[in-house]
Amino acid sequence: MIQTDICIIGAGPVGLFAVFEAGLLKMRCHLIDALPQIGGQLSEIYPKKPIYDIPGFPEVNAQTLVDNLREQIEPFKPTFTLGERVDGLTRTEDGSFIVTTVDGTQVKSKVVVIAAGLGSFEPRKPELQNLERFEGRGVTYMVKDPETFRQRRLVIAGGGDSALDWTIYLSSIAERVTLIHRNESFRGAPDSAEKVLKLAAEGKIDLLLSANLQSVNGNGVVKSVSVVDKQKVVKEIETDFLIPLFGLSPKLGPIADWGLNLDKSAIEVNTVDYSTNVEGIFAIGDINTYPGKLKLILCGFHEAALMAQRAFEFVYPSQKLSFKYTTVNGVNAF
Repeated sequence: MIQTDICIIGAGPVGLFAVFEAGLLKMRCHLIDALPQIGGQLSEIYPKKPIYDIPGFPEVNAQTLVDNLREQIEPFKPTFTLGERVDGLTRTEDGSFIVTTVDGTQVKSKVVVIAAGLGSFEPRKPELQNLERFEGRGVTYMVKDPETFRQRRLVIAGGGDSALDWTIYLSSIAERVTLIHRNESFRGAPDSAEKVLKLAAEGKIDLLLSANLQSVNGNGVVKSVSVVDKQKVVKEIETDFLIPLFGLSPKLGPIADWGLNLDKSAIEVNTVDYSTNVEGIFAIGDINTYPGKLKLILCGFHEAALMAQRAFEFVYPSQKLSFKYTTVNGVNAF
């Protein structure tokens, strides 16, 4: 079991900055995120999108902001569980929490901070009969470890950035990659689309446009997928994996059952310290709600700073907190 001072659910920009504020007060953090990388929707959905309202940055690329936050928190050596969605929360006799993920990872901490943005991101799935039977048996919605696909046959479905980027990357690892897209043009970055078309022209991948998945076939594990084109011609493609990359949709998930006061799909907090109605659990960033709430990254940064001041009392109950500026003390690494 992983033991830390603060378990942060969500490794988006606000969750990352919470590590910095906690680190200044000598509190260690472990972050859990359902996505396979840090950065939340900034890295997953719009990594190249410019952001204009981060103080000190007239303009900053979303992924650059995430990269800078990663560098900023390095002195405090945060640890991560990525690609796993939180599932359960229990309280121990000593008042600590144990957060459990769907994959069974357990994190024990004195404080839980929910910084899950709009909620955990769930993959949008194609409407195929018996699809669930093949999940984890050849059907996957995320690429956690590219080495899993080395010298294997893959069918990737989708036309956005994730489908294009993974097609390009995995084409040099997999035995064969087939990309299926329902339209004639892609939604993803033009540069990536151009690379995919070039790979197809060179015969390095198979590209099926104006085609839709029709079925997944196999006996316990994926053996092939059937695809139908706009002429209604059905083609069966032998494959080891089907990777539908149709984007993500946010859901509050199991957090909704943790006894927290909710307003629709957001967690109500006390704006003094962004605590929830459950002692020891805080909510910061887009996941919370209060009068005047603005869903801005910079507001989440402010909430993280005040949360850390209050969390100190749970982590070090016998110590008195003395506020000090970084301009005076600097950043003292663990």
